[in-house]
Amino acid sequence: MLVSTKGRYALRVMIDLAEHQAQGRIPLKDIAARQEVSEKYLENILSVLVRSNLLAGMRGKGGGYTLMVPPDQIRVGQVLRITEGSLAPVSCLDNKASTSPADAPMQEMWAELDHLINDYLDGITIADLVAKPRSFDYVI
Repeated sequence: MLVSTKGRYALRVMIDLAEHQAQGRIPLKDIAARQEVSEKYLENILSVLVRSNLLAGMRGKGGGYTLMVPPDQIRVGQVLRITEGSLAPVSCLDNKASTSPADAPMQEMWAELDHLINDYLDGITIADLVAKPRSFDYVI
């Protein structure tokens, strides 16, 4: 599993909106400036999050984006699955992929890794990241 910039920026946007939610709707240009990401690229990411009902967006004067779900109810795994698709470490865990008989001895190992990844990412909320940024001293 390799998280793309789309997934990482989606998390940054969710954290940004959680940190500034008291201000009401936050204009795209403000988010883009704080996160140092192009407005056009962020617009694509935000539209996915709006369609998933995590954000509400309004265009025009006084418009902007706001969280639709409290930050303590938004899981990192949820945001990454919305933006990245599957978090599976190997394609044979996706329902769409076929499994080779040669992979059978490793199937349980990959399934356990997938379970660990999802449990870990689903155990962290946006509120957790806002409250206390974690320092990670290991690599998965």
